[in-house]
Amino acid sequence: MRLRMYYPVLATAVLIVLLHLVLAQTETTYYMTQITMSAYYALVVIGLCLLMGYAGQASIGHAGFFAIGGYTAAVLTTYNLNPVKDTPLVARLQSLGLTMHWQDIYGADILSFTPWAAFGAALLLTGVIALVIGASVIQLKGHYLAMATLGFGLIVYRIALGTPVLGRADGVSNVPPFHLFSDLQVNGRAAFRVQNYYIAWVVVLAAMVLALNLVHSRVGRALRSIHENEEAAHSLGVNTYRYKLAVFLLSAIFAAIGGVLLTHYNGSIGPAEAHVIKSVRYVAIVAVGGMANLWGAMVMGIFLNFLSLRGVFGSFDETIFGGILILMMLFAPQGLLRVPRLRALTGLRARRKHA
Repeated sequence: MRLRMYYPVLATAVLIVLLHLVLAQTETTYYMTQITMSAYYALVVIGLCLLMGYAGQASIGHAGFFAIGGYTAAVLTTYNLNPVKDTPLVARLQSLGLTMHWQDIYGADILSFTPWAAFGAALLLTGVIALVIGASVIQLKGHYLAMATLGFGLIVYRIALGTPVLGRADGVSNVPPFHLFSDLQVNGRAAFRVQNYYIAWVVVLAAMVLALNLVHSRVGRALRSIHENEEAAHSLGVNTYRYKLAVFLLSAIFAAIGGVLLTHYNGSIGPAEAHVIKSVRYVAIVAVGGMANLWGAMVMGIFLNFLSLRGVFGSFDETIFGGILILMMLFAPQGLLRVPRLRALTGLRARRKHA
């Protein structure tokens, strides 16, 4: 069973390579730009699927965690430390290798934090905020929890929109590439299009492997019991508060990772990434893919975000995702691609054959 769990991962890896070959043969590799961006957005959806589909906790504020990760990376890698480079603190940071020298698009010399240092700081800050928020609201249920997380998302959006160091309405631009190791870097330029396509997919598949191992472990069984009946799970000795808080934290970290990588890929981030409609979009995608279907959520996350980024929905983009969420809640609350439903259909066909 454990080995069989990884077959879809291997199949997805093969499809990723085949898709690259098709795009290369048809000279449409420019589609990779939107696919790469969609992959980073899909990280938020995977984490939200764990939170909503398995732990049964609704959140309409995960765009806030995405923005916290992205803005932290953007500010730390663009803030010029040259005016204070002679201070003991900055000198110490330089000796530890946490800073770098580079030139912006105007040729100015910049001394800033390295992307790796900013990445660690982004995850740390997101984790602390998620723990504070989660510890405060995770005991709430249903629409009360949704409204609390919505309030958090609105706060993050207004902070991003009104804080000078965050660029206000313009956001933060001129974010440098994220050099991973060797010649690999998260960079949105056309010359790096193919390698970034694969970098994004490696990150997404790694997140899927982590999520799959989680849901097929004792923790996953505890989460499903909480989702089915929290009071019964608690009476059987399941620490419901700890599990819900842990999944809330993990989903926030997934969102922050997506925010950091997409910010370096785009070279910028704006307050629109923290807007409540982004959170509604993530919830809608999870609903379409299936509340407890990680593969369905990931596939729909890639597909719907790709269509949106390509401008298929035009000026009705926000309307489409809001309408999707309403229709799914009314007619298919378990999702279009929910695995148990497909298994039920397969079983029905098998019984008919034996009849």
